[in-house]
Amino acid sequence: MKYLLSVTAAFALMACATETDSANAAAESEKAMAKASALDAVLAAQSDEAKARYKYRNPKATLDFFGIEPGMTVVDTLPGDVWYAGILSDYLGADGQVIGANFALDHRKAMGGRYASDEYQTKNANWPETWSAERNGERGEEGAPYAAFFYGAIPQNMHGSADAVLMIRAVHHLMRIDEGVFFEEAAADINAVLKPGGIVGVVQHRAPEAASDEWAVGGSGYVKQSAVIAAFEKAGFELVETSEINANPKDQPTEEDFVWRLPPSLGTSRDDGDLRAKMIAIGESDRMTLKFRKL
Repeated sequence: MKYLLSVTAAFALMACATETDSANAAAESEKAMAKASALDAVLAAQSDEAKARYKYRNPKATLDFFGIEPGMTVVDTLPGDVWYAGILSDYLGADGQVIGANFALDHRKAMGGRYASDEYQTKNANWPETWSAERNGERGEEGAPYAAFFYGAIPQNMHGSADAVLMIRAVHHLMRIDEGVFFEEAAADINAVLKPGGIVGVVQHRAPEAASDEWAVGGSGYVKQSAVIAAFEKAGFELVETSEINANPKDQPTEEDFVWRLPPSLGTSRDDGDLRAKMIAIGESDRMTLKFRKL
């Protein structure tokens, strides 16, 4: 009799456990569906110009791969009106936050061109304040609020505040100048702003591994995937996963090429219709997609 009672009790416990597991699975599934629906709605509301780039930028798959969810605090490096700050604000919602991160002014100066001019330096000296004020003035009531910082000057109150840092097509600018010193500085700042276990999401124009290191250092827009992984691991991050969601095998650059020959820039073919058609047929660049975790 005692044996039968024990068996009955065991089956009862197993049934309860199964019911709990089923309930948890159903709750997780419902949460995932709600998250997907929210992101779909945000992406559907973007301009036709932005939507035209979805086939190359794959925003839904990219944000899902990096684990971005409503309510998070996410740093967007080199934020734009849409990519990715505008999308993030609507998606993260009022319980989240978007923090824009811009290159330090001395980094900009080292990049040369218009960035080195006194006019640019003066105009952008207060970028964190002016950018976040402008964006907060335009966001909807249900959108995530904005803040901002320059790399090299993160406010103390932002330390340990972010769930994720996105570096979308920004790494080449950090690696190509002064043997990567600006990358090292930015990596230290990323470590500082992330919570323990926080994620760094990288999408970057990808150079062929057979290319010379001199060409693939970033000046052409392209860097090697192996070099990016090595740089982040050296800076104290763990590679979690790689993805080919932003790959484009039609883009096979030689060392005579730079990424801005392709859409949307089409920098070499504005007066050459045949070349322009060839570049459009290739599409946007081949891109690595890498997910790192703060150790």
